[in-house]
Amino acid sequence: MDTRTRQTETVTRSREVERLVAGVATSDGAGVKLTRVLTQPLQRRLDPFLMLDAFGSDSRDDYIGGFPDHPHRGFETITYMLAGRMRHRDSFGHEGLLHDGGVQWMVAGRGLIHSELPEQEDGRMEGFQLWLNLPAADKLTEPWYRDIPSAEVPETVTAEGVKVRVIAGESHGVAGAVQRPVTEPLYLDLHLPAGGSFSQAIPAGHNAFLYVYQGDLAVGRTQERVGEKRMAILANDKDADGLTLSACQDARAILIAGAPLNEAIVQYGPFVMNSREQIEQTLRDYRDGLFGGY
Repeated sequence: MDTRTRQTETVTRSREVERLVAGVATSDGAGVKLTRVLTQPLQRRLDPFLMLDAFGSDSRDDYIGGFPDHPHRGFETITYMLAGRMRHRDSFGHEGLLHDGGVQWMVAGRGLIHSELPEQEDGRMEGFQLWLNLPAADKLTEPWYRDIPSAEVPETVTAEGVKVRVIAGESHGVAGAVQRPVTEPLYLDLHLPAGGSFSQAIPAGHNAFLYVYQGDLAVGRTQERVGEKRMAILANDKDADGLTLSACQDARAILIAGAPLNEAIVQYGPFVMNSREQIEQTLRDYRDGLFGGY
C-alpha cells in the first residue's frame, strides 16, 4: 500500500540522543552471524523491549544454518525482513514464508517450539528481529502468529518525500499493520531522501530508540548525528512530545517506541517471565512436552 499522507505529525519539542550503542557481534541459531543491538543490560532502560538483533550478509555461510527448532515463552517476536527468504514453522501448526519487506509477528505466550530456516542458497539475507515483552497477565496467553506480506504493510509518503512503512502503531494518520494493547508498540521503517526531515509524535512516557541501517541521521534540536549501524537511545524528557530527524544523505532507519510495563524481568535464554519460580515451572513444562509438537 502506498498513499500520499493526509495528516502531518506536529512535534513542538523533540527528544534528544541520550546514548549511542554500537551493538555486539555474535552468532545464534546454527551459526547465524548477527549484531545484538539491544542487549540484556538494556532491557530495563528500554522496557518493554527485550532484544533487537540486526542481521545482514551476502555470504551464505553467515546465515545458511538458520534457526532450527527452539522454544519460547512469555514474549512476542517481530521479524522484519529487508531482503531474503525465511521459512517459519511452529509446534502449533503455523507456517509461513517471510521475504523481502515482509513481517512475521509471533506471540509465544504460554510456549511453543519453532524454526526459522532460509529458503535460499545464496544472495543477501538482511533484516531485524525484535523481542517485545508481554505483561504478566498475558505471559501464558495462547500462542499466536501472523505473516504480513510486504504489500500489506501500510505505507505513506510525507510532503518531504520520506517513505514511512508503518509496521505497528500509527504515523501521519496511517494505522500500522499491527496494534497491540498495553505496550502500544510503534515500529516504523523510515526512508529519508537527502535533505529530508521527519517528525513523529511519541508519548512522553514511552521508551524509544532509533537504529540507522543506512546512511546517517541528525536528531532533535542539537542535530546529534547517528551513524550507520548505530542505535540511539532517545532521552525520556517529560516535556518532549516526539522526535524530529533530518538527513544530509539518503538514509534508512527503524524507529521503535512503547509503553513500559514496569514489571520484573527474569530471562533464562528463550524464556522471559517475572520470577525465578516461573522460569523453573517453564523448564518443567518444556521437559514435559507442554509446548506443543510437530
